[in-house]
Amino acid sequence: MTESTQHPPVRFGRLGVLLVNLGTPDATDYWSVRRYLKEFLSDRRVIELHPLLWWPVLHGPILTFRPRKSAEAYRKIWLTDSNESPLRFYTRRQAERLQERFDDVVVDWAMRYGKPSIAERIDALADAGCDRLLVVPLYPQYSATTTASVTDAVFDALKRKRWQPTLRVAHPWHDHPAHVQALTQRIRTQLGALDQEPEVLLFSFHGLPQKYFDLGDPYYCHCQKTARLVREALGWPEDRVRITFQSRLGPTQWLKPYTAEVLSQLPAQGVKRIAVVMPAFVSDCIETLEEIGIEGRRTFLEAGGEACDVLPCLNDSDDSIAMLETIVTQELSGWR
Repeated sequence: MTESTQHPPVRFGRLGVLLVNLGTPDATDYWSVRRYLKEFLSDRRVIELHPLLWWPVLHGPILTFRPRKSAEAYRKIWLTDSNESPLRFYTRRQAERLQERFDDVVVDWAMRYGKPSIAERIDALADAGCDRLLVVPLYPQYSATTTASVTDAVFDALKRKRWQPTLRVAHPWHDHPAHVQALTQRIRTQLGALDQEPEVLLFSFHGLPQKYFDLGDPYYCHCQKTARLVREALGWPEDRVRITFQSRLGPTQWLKPYTAEVLSQLPAQGVKRIAVVMPAFVSDCIETLEEIGIEGRRTFLEAGGEACDVLPCLNDSDDSIAMLETIVTQELSGWR
């Protein structure tokens, strides 16, 4: 058999890293938010109800009324200068700053829902010659609703490709020393800038239906370990820390205690000054800036609290980029 001289030119031999975050609408109008919510809430990893039960609810009241409410929330935190959500801004900046740390790796970013899509950026990395790909879901604590959904989308994208890259997916990093160090340093710096030290430090994690935990999702345990390791690194006693869960959706029971309920109860318990940190979120987004930074703070102050300091996420800080560099370097071991 003679070697073909007609093979199309294909670039290969490079390493690619794809950072993936949850997603965001493209704009704050009703239809942009509706498209985003439809994609997000149609994911069977997120909503495990049978489609025959869920789709009439989704395509009825939820996609009729919720986009308007969500659009109002997005408008409160939208970055008008660059006309994008904070989540998109910070995820892009993380990729750009991480790229500066690597000469031999192509760093890109994508959103699980919305744009740029995972499939689009995998194609771009392949076109750049990346035949080895590391996917880094930007969720420190593993959940089927987040990390597994990212890998589902990655596998779906690879199904279309004749020449698939060799694939790695970053291991959950809820207890990674680099993550704990980044969170600890960031929180310590932010607390040091406050006029008064808070009486309680509230760790608010994104919520999860209780049923998912009962079926074996490790997310709750990962959250508890992250909070414990950071609390110990900070040197705070257990009685000055609360762990809560936010962003509950629907009437079913979710992981407790609920952040909103705790915020409304703390002043009556004599706690007047708090700081809130949200370690499930690597980048600030609608859940951190609007749900907690605006609505959560209002709840606490109206209940009699005096100060509610909502600490920014890691975002594109030096601590954040150093953490990502350490994790990516470790996950690329043997490839470089």
